[in-house]
Amino acid sequence: MRTRSSSNLVGETLTNPRRRNRRGSKQIVEPFSLEETPVVTMADQRTMVELLRAPIKGYAKAIVVPPIPTEHFELKHSLINLVTSKQFFGFEKEDPHAHIRYFNKITSTLKYKDVPESAIKIMLFPFSIDGPARI
Repeated sequence: MRTRSSSNLVGETLTNPRRRNRRGSKQIVEPFSLEETPVVTMADQRTMVELLRAPIKGYAKAIVVPPIPTEHFELKHSLINLVTSKQFFGFEKEDPHAHIRYFNKITSTLKYKDVPESAIKIMLFPFSIDGPARI
């Protein structure tokens, strides 16, 4: 009497019967060529850290405060202290979207005659960031 496992191995000389190919398909082997393939180099030789860093060349005056038609406009110290009380440093645990929402909430409450809201936001934003985020 033959068992199921012994009937499958009749006529086969396998060291590990579980690893045999049951479908009988053969692998296609590509012919090996000794010809030299041309080495392709990247045109940009920067590292990934350098590629992921934001470009800073030519951005010195990227944020320009629009002209304010009012002659005697200044930011109050209490407003600057309010913005700097919850600064964004750019750490992993910090949420940049939450910082922007908080910043918009504070600056949307300010209204000055003849002063655009965007100008106030642009003037206050540098006070709301520090550390790696400022860099």
